[in-house]
Amino acid sequence: METDNHAVSSLDIRRPHALTTPLVFSSPHSGRQYTRAFIDQSRLEPQALRQSEDSFVDEIFAAAPEFGAPLIRALFPRAYVDANREAFELDPDMFADDLPDYVRTRSPRIAAGLGTIPRMVASGDAIYDHPLSFAEARRRIDAHHRPYHRALAQLLEGARRHFGVSLLIDCHSMPSPRAPGVRTKGINNVDMVLGDYHGASCAPEVTALAERVLTEAGYQVVRNRPYAGGYITRRYGRPEEGHHALQIEINRALYMDERLIERSTELPHLIRRITRLIKALSEIDSNILKPDPRTLPKAAE
Repeated sequence: METDNHAVSSLDIRRPHALTTPLVFSSPHSGRQYTRAFIDQSRLEPQALRQSEDSFVDEIFAAAPEFGAPLIRALFPRAYVDANREAFELDPDMFADDLPDYVRTRSPRIAAGLGTIPRMVASGDAIYDHPLSFAEARRRIDAHHRPYHRALAQLLEGARRHFGVSLLIDCHSMPSPRAPGVRTKGINNVDMVLGDYHGASCAPEVTALAERVLTEAGYQVVRNRPYAGGYITRRYGRPEEGHHALQIEINRALYMDERLIERSTELPHLIRRITRLIKALSEIDSNILKPDPRTLPKAAE
């Protein structure tokens, strides 16, 4: 997990031999390369920092290239910089200097301590015992957040060039109710949450297909409660333009020990079932993803 270099690589892209589907899979929170510099900055031990990870989600969706779709994954940890936030969504109380006017300083995510540079890990423990400089935040964002979104946008544009449409599957995990320090409500007896921003980020047929496949696999699936979709889903999901985005949250108790942050013996079983979902999504009729001409803006006369 730990690396000795000051900076880590930003991301990894696993490409198919041939692009055969408009799907792109994204895992922005499964990064686990922690630099010694970051560990030294933090007041927490590495194991505590890992509480914010969507651990092993990149492994769960690793079969995507086998079905003609690329998989992009962050290598940097979410506790260091969060790619599922706006570029500059920062808590001013974390910084020794004043923040520029272009920085967003208020949002529910900032209030929860989970901005682009998080103030705390998922268990609620503060990451730092001293203020940071804005220069430090900007360096992290320029080195990791921006490259991730630049690469993701390029993958989606590649899908659009080939198929005229794109479908982003944003891959995440959620703590179970019994996870250490869990504060999220509304996930009792839920295995998967599908977030389509209440129908605004992707075609309803996509969400319905994912729900059917997962339900037939034996999982308890709900939509948009309590995760309707994060920044990535909202930013890239524009069905009226032929760009769709669906967020998938997987209950960590299905495949890992949340206290030890270790894979459980159930992980291979989950991977097989998620691979069936990847296959089903890869075979979706791309016509479903095309914009409805009735919703397109009319050209000026």
